Amino acid sequence: MAVDHSSTRERQFRRHEHLARKDEVHDHVFQIEDGWASRYCMLADGRRQITALYAPGDFCESQWLLSGRADYPIVALTPIKARCIPLAGIHGRPGNYVRQLLADMLRGHARQTSWIVSLGRQTAVERVYGLMSELYRRLHARGRVMNNRCAVPLTQQDIADAVGLTSVHVNRVLGDLRTRGLLELSGKLLHLPNPLAFGDAEIATDFPPNSTYNLLDCNQPENAAA
Repeated sequence: MAVDHSSTRERQFRRHEHLARKDEVHDHVFQIEDGWASRYCMLADGRRQITALYAPGDFCESQWLLSGRADYPIVALTPIKARCIPLAGIHGRPGNYVRQLLADMLRGHARQTSWIVSLGRQTAVERVYGLMSELYRRLHARGRVMNNRCAVPLTQQDIADAVGLTSVHVNRVLGDLRTRGLLELSGKLLHLPNPLAFGDAEIATDFPPNSTYNLLDCNQPENAAA
């Protein structure tokens, strides 16, 4: 979405600084220009589940257009530069802003559905490869991929907390995927040698590149698994 910078302001966040805390009311949405953030839920025993990842170009969070309230905390995983887009300006001049944010909500809903199915039914290899493929495609759509490589500055713990594994397990899976020539994550640089070969090596991620369901096709006939 083209942002009218005359009505916005820039914010910067340090790594581990919160963009929002649970139940905070916000009169704006962020559009991340540089850096990465995550929405997360922290369990009573200290375990963390990442429920969304925000990369450069993403809105954070588009549903604030409707509620203006953060349901869960959002924290910077890296230093962040973000553009604050006032909700009052969006509501006062409905049109392209609203359409873009509503479309982003639909993409977010589709992504969350894919994550739920992945966490519930996919193997560790499928989860990690599916997440990396999703992030690759999102960055590719924003012109941030060159020679099948893009910056993904996530730690193995971040990946583990997104896919419901331990960091040790993620390390083993990444090593396996590297050995099989499917991807390499080194120095925060993700390389997919053949990003469209989603059916290789018994990895069930055979979905169209432009599908809103990022990890698998959820539109199979109900009796497909019978």
